[in-house]
Amino acid sequence: MADEKKEEEQLVIPDTLPLMPVRDVVIFPFMIVPLFVGRERSINGVDAALTKDRLIMAATQRDVTKEDPDPEDLYDSGTVCMIMRMMKLPDGRVKILVQGLTRAHIDSYVQIKPSYQVNITKVKEPAVKELSLEIEALMRNVREQLEKLASIGKVVFQEVMMVIDNIVDPGRMADLVAANLGLKIEEAQSVLDTLDPVKRLEKVNDYLVKELQVAQMQMKIQTQAKEEMDKSQREYFLREQMRAIKSELGDMEEATEEMEEFREKIAKSKMPSEVEKEAFKQCDRLEMMHPDAAEAAIIRTFLEWRVDLPWAKQTKDTLDLDKAKKILDEDHYDLEKVKERILEYLAVRKLQKKTKGPILCFVGPPGVGKTSLGRSIAKAMGRKFVRISLGGIKDEAEIRGHRRTYVGALPGRIIQGIKQAGTSNPVFMMDEIDKIGMDFRGDPSSALLEVLDPEQNNAFSDHYLNVPFDLSKVMFITTANMADPIPDALLDRMELLNIPGYTEEEKTEITKKFIIPRQIKEHGLTAKLFSIEDEAARKVIAEYTREAGLRNLEREIASLCRKVARKVASGKKEKTSITAANLHEYLGIPKYLPEAEQESDEIGVATGLAWTPVGGEILYIEATIMQGKGQLTLTGHLGDVMKESAHAALSYARSRAKMFNLSPDFYKNLDIHIHVPSGAIPKDGPSAGVTMAASLISALTKNPVNKDVAMTGEITLRGRVLPVGGIKEKCLAALRAKIKTIIIPERNLKDLEEIPKEMRKKVRFVMVKHMDDVLDVIFKKKAKGQAKPKKLKQERRKTHVRP
Repeated sequence: MADEKKEEEQLVIPDTLPLMPVRDVVIFPFMIVPLFVGRERSINGVDAALTKDRLIMAATQRDVTKEDPDPEDLYDSGTVCMIMRMMKLPDGRVKILVQGLTRAHIDSYVQIKPSYQVNITKVKEPAVKELSLEIEALMRNVREQLEKLASIGKVVFQEVMMVIDNIVDPGRMADLVAANLGLKIEEAQSVLDTLDPVKRLEKVNDYLVKELQVAQMQMKIQTQAKEEMDKSQREYFLREQMRAIKSELGDMEEATEEMEEFREKIAKSKMPSEVEKEAFKQCDRLEMMHPDAAEAAIIRTFLEWRVDLPWAKQTKDTLDLDKAKKILDEDHYDLEKVKERILEYLAVRKLQKKTKGPILCFVGPPGVGKTSLGRSIAKAMGRKFVRISLGGIKDEAEIRGHRRTYVGALPGRIIQGIKQAGTSNPVFMMDEIDKIGMDFRGDPSSALLEVLDPEQNNAFSDHYLNVPFDLSKVMFITTANMADPIPDALLDRMELLNIPGYTEEEKTEITKKFIIPRQIKEHGLTAKLFSIEDEAARKVIAEYTREAGLRNLEREIASLCRKVARKVASGKKEKTSITAANLHEYLGIPKYLPEAEQESDEIGVATGLAWTPVGGEILYIEATIMQGKGQLTLTGHLGDVMKESAHAALSYARSRAKMFNLSPDFYKNLDIHIHVPSGAIPKDGPSAGVTMAASLISALTKNPVNKDVAMTGEITLRGRVLPVGGIKEKCLAALRAKIKTIIIPERNLKDLEEIPKEMRKKVRFVMVKHMDDVLDVIFKKKAKGQAKPKKLKQERRKTHVRP
């Protein structure tokens, strides 16, 4: 000890040293530690130390996760170390071997970059003058505790034990034991900060006692676990012996009966030969396993799924076309195109037994009866009906199933639906196919490509079953509100059938034939207690609902039934008749005003027609002219396509300035503002081009637009009117607004065939090729001074009127 103190006195430690932050370790005096240095500032500190006296200050980080610690992230006390060896590694790091010399306290930080430089104060420990009996006993106790810890599994090197046996300094012993005990950073730092050697050794003794108790408890747990394992193995051997004894006595009937039952079900299920072979193989595996084995339950569930699937079970199709048509007509009004497609399929099935099931996609706004139509199709064909909702699913395993290696694995929803139906040829409806999501777990829409492909789904492979299943006999029907979100590859595999909104007359008929009788029955009423006049039903449709479908209409009728049911339940037995006059007493004031709010023709206001996912809408597009500098302002939450239509309309008006008796540079001194009301609702699409041009030209020529004319169509720079979509929905919107004249592009003439004849009789359709034709229709009189078009051009653009 005297020699060590002498060496320490001979070593001169400067007041300023490079600092190296260390992680996961507290370096004690006289401790030799290898360190890997990778941080740039630490490497610079090592280089700085090597260029001088090889001395460096080591301080431990408080937070080991911090890559670039600040001064406040380091403990204030540490150890002055001597760099004994240094080696540069290929990956840029440096490996050093350091020996702790003495404790020191960091007074201040002289430099932060490129390396830490700190002012330190060497901490002098109080000397132990003599070893009392108490200190001697404490040192002996620490030695014995450490030996016990090493004997029950703690890794303590033999060399360390030998050094501890020869140490007579309590402080030195405390540092050496603490360095080899594997203490937490906070505990080791606490030992380093304790200067009194005896108190430091007492603290280490406390940590040693705690570590010994933890090690003894760990050993006890390991012993118990081993005993449990031995017990399980003993029970396994005993069970095997019991099994052999029962086998000798003939008591193995229960397990044998289960296996025989599985084999019988496999034989009866009429699986394909390859699938049957795999099923028998799994059955043999199950028979060889112990009943309590974990894998036995997995194989048992797997076999149950295989034998329960309807591999060859089918329902016989109802091929009586008249009966099928009658069922479809009973359940749904109109929808002739869809009904015709189903009857065509049944006709083909009658002539060709092995035809593949069609894959149909019903596209239409909410509430038009897409899902209920699928149920009626199953009823008309005499098939089972299965429905799943695809809205919001993001996991491919929802379609293809999970692999059997996962805990709680199950087949996908397609196979689950087939099992639920109990036949291999159900009508399988998949709702909301346009609302499928996608994330890191896969793309369900891509998994559906195989399901909805008639050329591939005869061997659909579910991950759980891991064998092909024939889906070619299934009639798949999908539904969507819009076709745009559906991926092109998936859309290409389906036959689209558009189901647009209903006209007011169609809604009236549906209300009389379907909704009112159903709601009367559901509310416990009878025709003797409740009735609704036709005029009242029309008023409900026109003033209390505004939708393409029927859901809100059914809710309003249900509200009427509830109010009448309350009266009947209160004792009133007289019949309640709902008329147009007393309707407001039950449903309150009308929720919607008629869309045609214009009372007179106005300058700069044109009536347009728009398509929305829930049906058609009326748009009143306004344009106003002000003195200015030629600026065009567009408002109303318009999309890029709609803005481009407005610019095209202005360019057309400028190109026809002479025709409208306007100066060629009229736009330079005017500001034009085009606004589309309902500014909070986003709007986009090309079909408002004609309407924007009409409102703009009306404002420029001071000529009012006929309020009884609605229009739709895309406009080009040269004034050509191009075709647009959603003609039926737009016509329905015009009818609701009591507008009888509709201007549509001539190339949309083919779309009129989809509009019911009753509706076509009520509307005057004007087919146009050019914007000039539109102006001839919407302006009741020529603007003052407006020039007439040349006769040659007038003959070239004939306006076609279709009643």
